[in-house]
Amino acid sequence: MAYADEGMSKNRMIAFGLVALLHVGLGYAFVTGLALKAVKSIIEPLESVNVEDEAPPPEEPPPPPPQEVEIPPFVPPPEVTIQSDAPPPPTISTQQRVQQIAPPVVAPPAPPAPPAIAPTPATPRGRGNAFSEDDYPSASRRAEEEGVARVRYTIGTDGRVSACEVIQSSGFPRLDEATCKVIERRFRFNPATRNGEPVTETKTQPVRWQLRN
Repeated sequence: MAYADEGMSKNRMIAFGLVALLHVGLGYAFVTGLALKAVKSIIEPLESVNVEDEAPPPEEPPPPPPQEVEIPPFVPPPEVTIQSDAPPPPTISTQQRVQQIAPPVVAPPAPPAPPAIAPTPATPRGRGNAFSEDDYPSASRRAEEEGVARVRYTIGTDGRVSACEVIQSSGFPRLDEATCKVIERRFRFNPATRNGEPVTETKTQPVRWQLRN
């Protein structure tokens, strides 16, 4: 029995070995066949195609030369004279209208204004319009001040002096001040009049201050 088992196991191993070789041979043959087909398909000659160039289009024939056309010479038409009786030119008559321009009217000059009536001057009233020794300022007397003061004063409608100012000094302020004080306090006038109505008047008067020896 042991021998028989050994014989069977050997046979199996041989059978397995044969089957394995068969498979290896089939695989090799399969792989080798496919590789040969691929090599054959690559080695096959390639077809070459010749591409021919297109022929250029045929050249067009040149145009025929222009034909010369003869131009007949110019013949002027015959002159024809037509006589016609032309009417005389119309006569145009014009009338000129002269516009008369009236001379400008010059207005007569206005009559000159009547001359202004000079007012009647004021006149002194009484004997108070004068300076005396008593009017001399005592300080000026002691200082022996002398001079002429020119003053301007206004006489109102009531005959009294309303304003007084020194327009030329005597050289001493005390004498100038005393001059206007005496005139404003003492002088009285009959007022000046115009057309019978009293009006104001302005007078200018010199006053001399002089000491008696």
